[in-house]
Formats: sequence, C-alpha cells, structure tokens
Amino acid sequence: MERPSKFEDYHYLGDKRTQVVYDFDVIQGDELEAVIAELIASEQFATFAPDTLAEAQNRGYHPHWTIRESARARAADSD
Repeated sequence: MERPSKFEDYHYLGDKRTQVVYDFDVIQGDELEAVIAELIASEQFATFAPDTLAEAQNRGYHPHWTIRESARARAADSD
C-alpha cells in the first residue's frame, strides 16, 4: 500500500476506536487498504513519536495480525 500523503513520514498508524496499530510496510490487500482509508476518513487515528511499535504498545495499542505474521515470517526465515 502506498502511504497517504499526510502520513508519508510515518510507519505506524493507530485506530483509537479499537486500539489496534497498523504498519504501513506490511499492509497488503484491498481489504486492509479499505480499513486504512476508512480510518483516515473517520479522523480517529493516532500517530506515535517516536514512530515505533514499542511506543504504540506503550500507549496500549495492539499490533494488527499482519504485523504479528510478518514478525513470524522473518523469524522463520532467519532459522
């Protein structure tokens, strides 16, 4: 997914309604792109400073399943 112009400098975007954080680098597919588009339209999003997954988790956000799957795949590739 191409990052929206307002968020081209951000890696993570959080949904304030569900406390889920999305990673622009692992989002794939039309369904997830639609979720991000709806989130931005709702204006119920959060960005993080520093722009890290650890900071999002410190604020109570949980990684979207795509982030967890990406981490598992990277771990499996390194074995």
